[in-house]
Amino acid sequence: MEKEIEVESSVITDRYKKLEEIRKKGVNPYPYSFDRKNNSQEILEKNMHLKPGDMTTENVSIAGRLMAIRKMGKIAFAHLQDETGKMQILLKDDDDKNNFELFKLFDIGDIIGVEGLVFKTKTGETTVEVKKLQLLCKSLYPLPEKYHGIQDPELKYRRRYLDLIMDPEKKNVFIARAKIISAIREFFDKKGFVEVETPVLQPIYGGANAKPFKTHHNALDFDMYLRIAPELYLKRLVVGGFDKVYEICKNFRNEGMDKTHNPEFTMLEFYWAYTDYADIMRVFEELYSFVAKKVLGTTVVEYQGKKIDFKTPWKRVSMADALKEQAKIDVETLSDDELKDLVNTYNLQIEGDLTRGAIITSLFEELVEAELTQPTFILDPPCEVCPLIKVSRKNPALVERAEPFANGWEIGAVYSELNDPVEQKKRLQEQAELLRAGFEEAHPMDEDFVRAIEFGMPPCGGVGLGIDRMVMLLTNSPTIRDVMFFPTMKPEK
Repeated sequence: MEKEIEVESSVITDRYKKLEEIRKKGVNPYPYSFDRKNNSQEILEKNMHLKPGDMTTENVSIAGRLMAIRKMGKIAFAHLQDETGKMQILLKDDDDKNNFELFKLFDIGDIIGVEGLVFKTKTGETTVEVKKLQLLCKSLYPLPEKYHGIQDPELKYRRRYLDLIMDPEKKNVFIARAKIISAIREFFDKKGFVEVETPVLQPIYGGANAKPFKTHHNALDFDMYLRIAPELYLKRLVVGGFDKVYEICKNFRNEGMDKTHNPEFTMLEFYWAYTDYADIMRVFEELYSFVAKKVLGTTVVEYQGKKIDFKTPWKRVSMADALKEQAKIDVETLSDDELKDLVNTYNLQIEGDLTRGAIITSLFEELVEAELTQPTFILDPPCEVCPLIKVSRKNPALVERAEPFANGWEIGAVYSELNDPVEQKKRLQEQAELLRAGFEEAHPMDEDFVRAIEFGMPPCGGVGLGIDRMVMLLTNSPTIRDVMFFPTMKPEK
């Protein structure tokens, strides 16, 4: 390790010396701009017809990062990498001695601009013969070794800029992410939804069972919280007369990290007045199908060796029936004591009271979730785990919630939203009591939200959808950190 540090230090020292030599030649190593007219992909596609030895008469101008340099006496080859790919360039001592001497002071990682004519080498590689050369940025730190790249996966996420330089194919995931979010907007815009923005800093958090990040507003001298969900503000807008609203936003939850969780993540929520969860399920599956076809051209995706088809309609099954199908447990016929016995049988970890609903939900999470590979809606979970949702019309012990699953993950949540202000106030009071009792993920009481509901909110269906998990599924990315440019990391020591 000490030898590696010494080598790295000597390389950096050498680059600083070259920087001074470049300045002494009267060259600005950090100019303001460069007139780039072409990119490598365009040049390669336009000159596919060239035969070895052929040269064009059209001048091209490209810029990018030097990724390889081969000096061979009075000529030098190099590979220049831009956003679209790589292009070979050739410099000759005979063409311009000043260019050639300046190039000797360049290193892998430097960003340069060149102008010249395109030709094809004897080996058939499209190449730009450089007539003009300009240094655009002298790199003072060496890139990782070419053939091994970045071996430490933690370093890839911590220094994403290096990961993207050394493995430019990674950019495809983030380009796909941008297309996915664009397709989501297209879907809702076509359906007449209005995209809105609600506060990230909130005096009272709510809309999900989660522990928040807390901060302090100095000027007003009171505590605020980073949003855990936009739900309560979006519902206020429905009260105000917006019948179709959606928001794509960053949420923050003070929780652990794993392959599908990051404390900062991107979520879609939408609400549609005068609908219920049956209507919203159809919109949810249509959205997933639309986005997959728009971005991939098909509803069938390959994820980590499994084929998943998002074609509509998706399977619908109640939580009780799913337990019966997958685990052979009929919770509807079991007594409270028999359910409690299953807590020990399956070593379930349940926070809070061992209510029927908590046990049934925990049994489902332990025994069924992982088996739900194909898109499936799990309907009607127990009432006590869902404080913002209407009770089921079929069974008052359940609520009208549908959890869509794919690849064994919950990929969203669909609701018939509670709009009874008396019942809403009662449930939030119960949640506030749990919070005071030490259950950190319970909802606090939000008096203004209850007041808004008291003015009257129409029947309404709503959704929360994890965009990061959607991107993972549609790009075959194994962890959430692969679809975030800069995931949350421990500080470097």
